[in-house]
Amino acid sequence: MTDFNDKSILITGGTGSFGHKFVDFLLKSASPRKVIIYSRDELKQFEMQQKFTDPCMRYFIGDVRDNERLKTAMKDVDYVVHAAALKQVPAAEYNPNECIKTNINGAQNVIDAAIATNVSRVIALSTDKAANPVNLYGATKLASDKLFVAANNISGAKGPRFSVVRYGNVVGSRGSVVPFYRQLIAEGRDRLPVTHPEMTRFWITLDEGVEFVVKSFSRMQGGEIFVPKIPSIRIVDLAEAMSGSGDFEVVGIRPGEKLHEIMVPEEMAHHTVEFEDHYVIAPAITFFDKNLDYTKNKLGESGRPATDKFEYHSGTNPHFLTIGELRELDKVTL
Repeated sequence: MTDFNDKSILITGGTGSFGHKFVDFLLKSASPRKVIIYSRDELKQFEMQQKFTDPCMRYFIGDVRDNERLKTAMKDVDYVVHAAALKQVPAAEYNPNECIKTNINGAQNVIDAAIATNVSRVIALSTDKAANPVNLYGATKLASDKLFVAANNISGAKGPRFSVVRYGNVVGSRGSVVPFYRQLIAEGRDRLPVTHPEMTRFWITLDEGVEFVVKSFSRMQGGEIFVPKIPSIRIVDLAEAMSGSGDFEVVGIRPGEKLHEIMVPEEMAHHTVEFEDHYVIAPAITFFDKNLDYTKNKLGESGRPATDKFEYHSGTNPHFLTIGELRELDKVTL
């Protein structure tokens, strides 16, 4: 596994749910030289400083739209996790230019800064919405994924390695349906709103997301999109598990929202390698200074090419959480 001891790690958008959990992991499992939180919200940084007071912690006010500030923050940094993004689907539909500035231009700025400061490895967090996108958020994250993959050509033989981690909805993260349902239940609502009775989603906990990113740092060669094998849920099952009632109110799909989610589209099946607990989408482009075999990774794990017409789809996923499993997860994790 990647040794974070005496290393400097920078997390863009580090005051978010992932950043909190990732920092908690780093401080408990390693002795990093520096952990740098790079974000634009001074209040969230102040609140995070009260929680994480280790001497290795650094807090940089900055926006990923600011290339020069990123270069300053990345000096002497070994590893970068790029978690900053505008993520709310309806907000992106109504404010497309702002979403593009952060999610696409910001991604290029992170790449440029990492190359300029000779960072060792960069992992960008993606989303299931980037596969066959139907909303602007997904389209910007697909563009971001393409930028990070292609960055391995720009960085040269001795430059940073760039990879992407793509996973589904994070249980209990800010903006997810779980905190919203909890609030409604606390207010006494007996019928929870459901956008569509057939809607499904991929489901991963924050702990699982952090663990997968950490493993991806160890596995990466550069250019891969890592996709974990995770369960799906039916939204109506989640509503019943949390409320205790099978009665719900259908409110309609929001602007830009999908009925189901896809993490590996069928069109990428011939680029996909299946490992025991994850998939790798290999680059569609050739890296001129590298000859990489994506059926093997840096941990020595071996995979096999996915079958023709393979698609990783939340509605056809063989693993669905039952209502009972969701209730247990609610008690322990949510």
